[in-house]
Amino acid sequence: MPAYVSSTAEPPWFARPAARAWTCPPAPTEVRDFHASLSGYAPTPLTELPPLATELGIGRVFVKDESGRLGLPAFKALGASWAVHRALAARAARGDATAPVTLVSATDGNHGRAVARTARLLGHRARIFVPRGVHPEAVAAIAAEGAEVSQVTDAYDEAVRQAAEAAAVPDALLVQDTAWPGYERIPGWIVEGYSTLCAEIDEQLAAAGGGTPDLIAIPVGVGSPAHAVVTHYRSRPAGPPTALLSVEPTAAPCVIESLTRGEPVSVTTGETIMAGLNCGTPSSIAWPRLRDGLDAAIAIPDAASARAAGDLARLGVSSGPCGAASLAGLRAALTGDGADERRAALGLGPASAVVLLSTEGSAANPAATTADT
Repeated sequence: MPAYVSSTAEPPWFARPAARAWTCPPAPTEVRDFHASLSGYAPTPLTELPPLATELGIGRVFVKDESGRLGLPAFKALGASWAVHRALAARAARGDATAPVTLVSATDGNHGRAVARTARLLGHRARIFVPRGVHPEAVAAIAAEGAEVSQVTDAYDEAVRQAAEAAAVPDALLVQDTAWPGYERIPGWIVEGYSTLCAEIDEQLAAAGGGTPDLIAIPVGVGSPAHAVVTHYRSRPAGPPTALLSVEPTAAPCVIESLTRGEPVSVTTGETIMAGLNCGTPSSIAWPRLRDGLDAAIAIPDAASARAAGDLARLGVSSGPCGAASLAGLRAALTGDGADERRAALGLGPASAVVLLSTEGSAANPAATTADT
């Protein structure tokens, strides 16, 4: 079935229903065992919210709450810990095990703090590049992990460039959660780390009598967590396929623009309260999986994310603007003009079960929740 696009109407929308028939190899199984060995590991909650199911006309809505992952207010520690573990093991295999390193990364907040925390726990240094638009409290939290913070006056893509340049010295290791040609191994390990989140969802849904989710909504910036979710659900050997919906800010729609054009493109980003999603270029390794495995993509304004964060808080789930984007995106897909067409593209009916990935808590990137656009 061909893709179809609604780029001039609201909300911006892309759908390719044929994605549900596409398959790929799974992530390595040893990732979950590694995370289980870490101090403080526990599965994060999968919380059912019946009022949202009633509102949206579907059977069940669950929220995967990443507000307390390994002592941090976002899911990023899963990828950073596994990637650093693999990278340091590779250094040891080359005979560099005793040399201290500086872990270098660019971040919109959560990934940089996870890298800084990992460095501190392992006795290494960290240098984190932060673009404009990241809340001062998020920057302070990275510094509190003992990292050297370098603030960049430009957007995220420039922070990534500067981090890569700074890491091109002896005893530095770039731990970036976006990839580009020539830099793909460590971002690939970061994606593998996120597979633990998906394994937890499977177990928790089974315990709740939920079976296979009919849809998962995923906030996207460069696309690394969506890459992990696509890999997990498109590598399942049997059972009904899960529809996958990506959600991003209208101020930074690099994934939906790339899907619409059929090739990865960079976009000029604007200001958004969804700081962790304010990215202009899809990760090079994520792009093929997003192109082939996503059923749909939608872009939302800040006001929709702010409303969703407030609603989740009232229902007992701490969610920042990025985490709440999944609810905002699902709402935009299932309501308003064209909703019947979008609902059909996602294969949703009155008995469907949906999982929303709330990728960060309200403490991750503090932001006002009363945006006007």
